[in-house]
Amino acid sequence: MSEATKKPHVLHVKDRGPEESFSHPYGTRSKVSGTSLSDATGLQRIGVHLLRIAPGHEAFAYHSHQTEEEWLYILSGRGVAVVDGQEHEVGPGDFMGFPTPSVAHVLRNPFSEELVYLAGGERHASEVADFPEQKKRMVRVGGKVAVYPLESGENPFPGMLEKL
Repeated sequence: MSEATKKPHVLHVKDRGPEESFSHPYGTRSKVSGTSLSDATGLQRIGVHLLRIAPGHEAFAYHSHQTEEEWLYILSGRGVAVVDGQEHEVGPGDFMGFPTPSVAHVLRNPFSEELVYLAGGERHASEVADFPEQKKRMVRVGGKVAVYPLESGENPFPGMLEKL
C-alpha cells in the first residue's frame, strides 16, 4: 500500500467520514445509519461499525450466519434484541455475541430515543445467511450473491458450497 492510500491507525472523531443510511431489503422496518470504523483504518478481515437506529426502526432483518461471527455493543439508548425467538431489552454496556453457526437475531428500537451501538464481525470470502421470517437463504461466494427459498435445497454454486 502506498503512502498516499495508507489508512490511519488512529481514527479521530473529526476525521470520520459522513454517516450513511441504509435499509435491509428483507427488513420491513429496517433503517440504520452509521459509519465503518474498520474501513477507515484499512481493516479487511473484520468489520467494526458505529451504528444508530432511530425510534420505531430495526437494524436489519431477523437473520443468522453460518460462517461469520458477529457482535453488538450498546453505547446509548435502549433496544430490544430478538435472539432465537426470545426478546431481551438491552441498554448501555450490554454486549451480544453470535458464534457460528449463529441463532437468528435482530436489534430493534421500539423506544423514543435513538439507539447507538458498535457492531462487528468477520469478513470471509464466502458466507451463508438465513432469513427465517422470509424463508430465504443468501449465499455469497466472492462477489457473487444468490438468494433462494430456504426449503428448496437448491445449490446456487455447485461444487463451491462444499468448500465453505
